Amino acid sequence: MTMRPENPALISDSVGEPNVGDSPPPKTPSSKRWTRFILPTYTTLFILYLIIPIVVMIVFAFNTPSGRYNIKWEHASLDAWRNLFSYPDLSTSLKLSLEVAFVATIVATILGTFLGLALGRYRFRGAGAMSFVIFLAIASPEIVLGSSMLSMFVNARVPQGFVTILLAHIMFCISFVAITVRARVAGMDRSLEEAAGDLGADAKTTFIKVTLPIIMPGVIAGALLAFALSIDDFVITNFVAGSSTTFPLWVFGATRQGLPPQVNVMGTLLFTFGILIVGVQLLASRARARGDDKRLAQDKARLLAAQTS
Repeated sequence: MTMRPENPALISDSVGEPNVGDSPPPKTPSSKRWTRFILPTYTTLFILYLIIPIVVMIVFAFNTPSGRYNIKWEHASLDAWRNLFSYPDLSTSLKLSLEVAFVATIVATILGTFLGLALGRYRFRGAGAMSFVIFLAIASPEIVLGSSMLSMFVNARVPQGFVTILLAHIMFCISFVAITVRARVAGMDRSLEEAAGDLGADAKTTFIKVTLPIIMPGVIAGALLAFALSIDDFVITNFVAGSSTTFPLWVFGATRQGLPPQVNVMGTLLFTFGILIVGVQLLASRARARGDDKRLAQDKARLLAAQTS
């Protein structure tokens, strides 16, 4: 005996229509045609937004302005490059900025590396408070840090000049180096250090031969970031510089009377120097990776030869 449904229309409707909880139908190719251009367009516009000011700086380094301000293109010339040191105050301020940046980078990199290594590896009393202080130094407005350090130096009767600028730059650079190194240490495989200890290496040898090479990319990245922040700082330096004048302070003061194209030339040289450092680091990293792969292949070949023999 064949069973027939009481209401075939209800069954046909329930079969033909999807439920409310079902996933929506896939998009048609026409709807995907324009959405795939959103991310490339956004990325291109963002990169142009970052690159255009640098390109303008480099282009106007070859300009010969007729007035005091280098804001209107006149004609291409190498006069600014030939007479790069025609402004003694500009050369002196750039020299001071480079000296402060190099010393602050070295000191901040050493202190920030050990601080980031301690925060990323160990759990000790006060680690949370230390992390909070580091992030507080990064998140605080520079005008607050500058005024606070000025008050501290005045109360301590420290004469303002090279020393106060250096101490201020080391202070805010340590936090950035520590954060960068800490992120590198967090992703490090601890079993490599344990294997070095099992093979007879002491703590010093393990740090030099295993730990330091692993975290070195983070250390170099933190050092480059510290150098860029130090040589470019204006707000904090303006509070603690006293009668000393760094490159950003000189440029700010010169805007009232006119900016010579030599400022663009020096900015171009600094930018080129940074690009060269990053390029050398990338080439060294690739060469080191190729060397590691080659040594690994040789070790595998020796192991295979030993097994077959």
